[in-house]
Amino acid sequence: MSRILITGANGNIGQRLLLELLEQTSTPVRALVRSERAKASLTAALPESAQLEVVVGQYTDQAVVTAAAQDCSAAVHLVGIIKESAANSFQAAHVATSEVLARAAEAANIQQVVYLSILGSTPSSSNACLRSKAEAEQVLLNATCAAKILRVPMVLGEGDYASAALIGRAHKSLNFVLRAQSLEQPIYVGDVVTAVRAALAGPLEDMQLDLAGPESLPRAELIQRTAALLGRPTKVVSLPVDLGYAAAFVMEKLSANPPVTRAMLGVLDHDDRVDAQPALDVLALQLTPLDTMLEHCIAAFTAV
Repeated sequence: MSRILITGANGNIGQRLLLELLEQTSTPVRALVRSERAKASLTAALPESAQLEVVVGQYTDQAVVTAAAQDCSAAVHLVGIIKESAANSFQAAHVATSEVLARAAEAANIQQVVYLSILGSTPSSSNACLRSKAEAEQVLLNATCAAKILRVPMVLGEGDYASAALIGRAHKSLNFVLRAQSLEQPIYVGDVVTAVRAALAGPLEDMQLDLAGPESLPRAELIQRTAALLGRPTKVVSLPVDLGYAAAFVMEKLSANPPVTRAMLGVLDHDDRVDAQPALDVLALQLTPLDTMLEHCIAAFTAV
């Protein structure tokens, strides 16, 4: 396979994808990250033997992205946020970066872009994050190269924030959770990486796939399943989600960079219950069972 450009490569999914491409397939990779700090972090996370080219620059800098795209046959676009700030809006992080990448892909004759989006992203969504993700999808679908959109829910993997938060809750004897009946359909990070690789290896055609884990279950049950694997009892008390929105509203008014926003809560509170079989058939993917992915995450958490 020819060289692949990966934007936002220093995240948990990006690092795992890099490792597999470099070690299992010897695919040449060029990673684009935003800062020297991110470059150092990415380099430290990979083996010294990894032959990786890292470019530092802003994802909205057309000259930087176009230069990074040269001699690449494909790109994997992993840039995204679920919390907007004064310095980084949803439009900038999702739409603007996709527009820049689409122009770079045309200039560099990139054949395909794989874009990791969020389950529930639609143009009509009342949630600004999900709406901007859908707009970014459309930007790439209108590009000259093939666009392969993979929409995913909560991703669980060894050492990532979502897994640490879930395991932290499972260790508590009592949990207060906003709308504990909200449906989660978590997917294992290894399955997401396998899906990206399958999309890269597939035919050069546009696709939009909803990908999710093997089980959809209430958030309370997910916490309790994790606690059971830890051998710990836990009780989950559900709180009205409006309480969370009210608190987020106050924080937005008091801080330029609040820890939680209403849009962020809307993404996290989205009910995920989709039939992933059509996507699994296209990608020839078998999902990791829920308990297995939880065991992987717990093992990594306790090893630290």
